[in-house]
Amino acid sequence: MKRILVLPALALLGALCLQNTTNAHGGTYRGPGDTVPPGGGGGGGGGAGPSTPSPSGPSTGGPSGPSTPSPAGPAGVPSGGGGNRGGGPSTGGPGNSGPDLTLWEFWWGFNKDPYLNLKAAIYNEVNTGDFEEAFLGNGTKAQKKNSLRPSESAIREKIVPALKEALEKERANDIVTGAMVALAKIGDVKNEEGKSELEEAIAKFLADSQQEIAETAAVALGILANDGSVKTLEQLVRDNEDGRKAVKANEVPYRTRAFAAYGLGLIGARTNSNQVRQEVAAILMDMLKKPDSSTRDVKVACLVALGLTPIAIETTEGDDKSATASRQNEIQWVLDFMKDENNHYLVRAHAPTAMARLLNGDSIKPKDAKQIPAELREKVARALLDALADHSKEKDEVQQSCVLALGQIGDTDQDKLDTEIRDRLMKIADKSNDIQAKNFACISLAQIGGRQGVGEDNDKGVKALRNFLGEKMTKGSTHIRPWAGISVGVMERAIADNPAGGQSPSGSQKEALRAALKDAKTPDEQGAYSIGCGIARDVEAKANLIEKLKQAAGDETRGYVAVSLGLIGEREAIKPIQDIVKESKYKPALLKQAAIGLGLLGDKELVQDMCTMLGEAKGLSAQAAIASALGFIGDSRSIDPLITMLKKKEGITDSARGFAAVALGIVADKEPLPWNSKISVNLNYRANTTTLTGENGTGILDIL
Repeated sequence: MKRILVLPALALLGALCLQNTTNAHGGTYRGPGDTVPPGGGGGGGGGAGPSTPSPSGPSTGGPSGPSTPSPAGPAGVPSGGGGNRGGGPSTGGPGNSGPDLTLWEFWWGFNKDPYLNLKAAIYNEVNTGDFEEAFLGNGTKAQKKNSLRPSESAIREKIVPALKEALEKERANDIVTGAMVALAKIGDVKNEEGKSELEEAIAKFLADSQQEIAETAAVALGILANDGSVKTLEQLVRDNEDGRKAVKANEVPYRTRAFAAYGLGLIGARTNSNQVRQEVAAILMDMLKKPDSSTRDVKVACLVALGLTPIAIETTEGDDKSATASRQNEIQWVLDFMKDENNHYLVRAHAPTAMARLLNGDSIKPKDAKQIPAELREKVARALLDALADHSKEKDEVQQSCVLALGQIGDTDQDKLDTEIRDRLMKIADKSNDIQAKNFACISLAQIGGRQGVGEDNDKGVKALRNFLGEKMTKGSTHIRPWAGISVGVMERAIADNPAGGQSPSGSQKEALRAALKDAKTPDEQGAYSIGCGIARDVEAKANLIEKLKQAAGDETRGYVAVSLGLIGEREAIKPIQDIVKESKYKPALLKQAAIGLGLLGDKELVQDMCTMLGEAKGLSAQAAIASALGFIGDSRSIDPLITMLKKKEGITDSARGFAAVALGIVADKEPLPWNSKISVNLNYRANTTTLTGENGTGILDIL
């Protein structure tokens, strides 16, 4: 089932979010209103199988991702692609048809999970009145309580049997896909023979006649993350004889192949075996070398998955020069792939992200292992800078990804490379014709601002970045100010989260952000500055935020304010946010945002009420929002009513029952962050395919 993502809603998109009620995989995952709407990227790429699964699962009622063009090629004007270096904005913008993907809400949708960290907030309550001290670093009073965390026995003896029964007895797509993904998120305990019971239960659906169910089974194996699933997923992605037997067809549909590739990456991200990571990386690299007959969806999936699979760093000068022998060789392979213009630019656009992740990713290595060699980091950074040079002819999507990747690589010291990175990003934020690149540059500069380098004069770098972002927020264009406000919050949060870096959050920056919030007139700026204050955990913004919660025009802005109040831990806001939830039965986007705020505040009083709301809701948008909300604030008390709802046959729709399964999976998830946040964070969502995030909620990032 697809998930309501990112995971906020916009006045601009409100009507769109409520009209597009397509169904798929149960819930939707991201963007304003929780998903990136149509209008950007490109590249379905054709291949076997339908372009999108049949509409049979619950939907979030909103656009779920940048639209993708027909298999023939990328979208036209709205996509912003094609390397237009001319005089006008080349991405999004008011002049293009469809929603404007250059708005900050879409970035927040894809990147909010690490900032929210909802699981930690739900299960680790902080005593009333202690939030400010805790966030200011004085909070020894914070008391953690886990009494409402679902116990292992409740998960294994109640939730898992109920979901398995649904898989065995139900045929509605909504219920089957919801139960399958929920079980995968929970994970299993292998029997005495070392066999995975859930893996077998999921794998049998690969041959289902419904494409939606079959492809969901492929990615569910990845979410389950058992090393033993690598072979099955390899057979699927290669479309070989064994893969065709698994799906009982003459060929493996390209959507199933792409989902299997993402599944391989998810296993590569979680496995404890470097040998398995090497095996996964070898499969993905081999697929990326295949001719163009291998569809763009599959290749994008393989490259994204490769970035999730960090091979161990080589600590000595080994003789093995193969691409999978070490992390160093793996990164070099991706760099060569990006530089090869014979590879389609929409595929190459995911190489910078993959390299940045591999440069920073955890590795399986001995304690005395060296880090990535500085010369390799510089080699990657130089390639990204070259793609962003003044006269570069590189496509927009590739350049946007390079901007985002530099944000993961640069730091604040004064060495030549890092100075060049910051200078280039500032120039892009100032003068680029590509609006999306300008926006991304602000975010990347903020991320760099929180990363201390090993060289000298980090203070100077931090000061320069603060001055730049502060000026953009107060004196920049109408479009850039909200992005700069978000970026100020991102930078101050990064500094606060890295006390060993020697910097302290800036009171003057937070004060400027509060002033911008107080004076903001448009919903766009009000929402952005609210979220910026929340990201920065500016407890002094509580008065302004409470006022905005009362006065803000539009449900979308009120939703962002509710989230921000949750992020700063303002418990005085619990009652008014509870009232919003109760009044938002027919306002899915606002309901979900308010529930996030309550989840962050540790409030669980509405669990029973929301279980009742889910059972009574008829619209798919409302069901998706309530299910997500239950996952956000749910705890052990929600288990029994949700199981009852899942098993109920009369007086309730299949989609509502499917979303009950979704909610159970969220409540009992084995991972602290949503599984697909591994893919979505720092992703260039403009270089899109239908299986990454689909126009009708059918992509990997649309699964709840």
